[in-house]
Amino acid sequence: MFTRPRIIPTLLIDDGDLIKTIRFGERTYLGDPVNAVKIFNRKGIDELSILDIGATRNYREPDFGLLKDISSEAFMPLSYGGGIKTIEQIHDLLAIGYEKVVINTGLIKNPELIKKASGMFGSQSIVASIDAGKVNGSYKCFIADGTEATENNPVELAKTAESLGAGEIIINSIDQDGMMKGYDIGLVKSVADAVNVPVIAIGGAAGISDLKDVLENGHAHAAAGGSMFVYYGRLKAVLITAPSEKELNEAGIYKN
Repeated sequence: MFTRPRIIPTLLIDDGDLIKTIRFGERTYLGDPVNAVKIFNRKGIDELSILDIGATRNYREPDFGLLKDISSEAFMPLSYGGGIKTIEQIHDLLAIGYEKVVINTGLIKNPELIKKASGMFGSQSIVASIDAGKVNGSYKCFIADGTEATENNPVELAKTAESLGAGEIIINSIDQDGMMKGYDIGLVKSVADAVNVPVIAIGGAAGISDLKDVLENGHAHAAAGGSMFVYYGRLKAVLITAPSEKELNEAGIYKN
């Protein structure tokens, strides 16, 4: 575990709306993503990830108008994923203020995109995202917002992503998404131990203890989450929030 692991709220958007999903299916409308970014500005978070979950599935390119509005308000590093198919789109995303682009479907459908993009823009700008779920007891990778199963194993796909030049890898558990019952530690650890680039875990975080668990026991380099940053309490009232630096220090996640 790094001395200062990153904690990354992840905002899901679809048709311009801020939403949250459960297992990539049931969804809840949360409001305006730009307002959420303004609130996160005051929380002092390490990084913010924006994922358009409907772009690839609905054959849409990134919503550059909305993404520019978000980047103009954000005071933290940003990453974006969704509908990215071309070098030109990657160039334009970096040009409007996104430090990193996240590629999921393209990792399988067009791996040369990652290779070419990492060569042009640097590996630090290219993040490979892997959505994994169990099928008949074994992990399979899914693309197009979890709607299309592939024959890929997440560990082997992570190794492929690294060899193509991706500078980071996101491992997302479909089964844990939105459940707020903790990360799939075994899945995260299997990927993190197989590659030499930083691995970001997402899927299942409910609180600080889950973040610490995946960083220490899952060997993740960063802990991302959705529900724990947008919900509050047992009834899941919508509240944009994030743990304070003091809380993270007290939990032993940050080491002074």
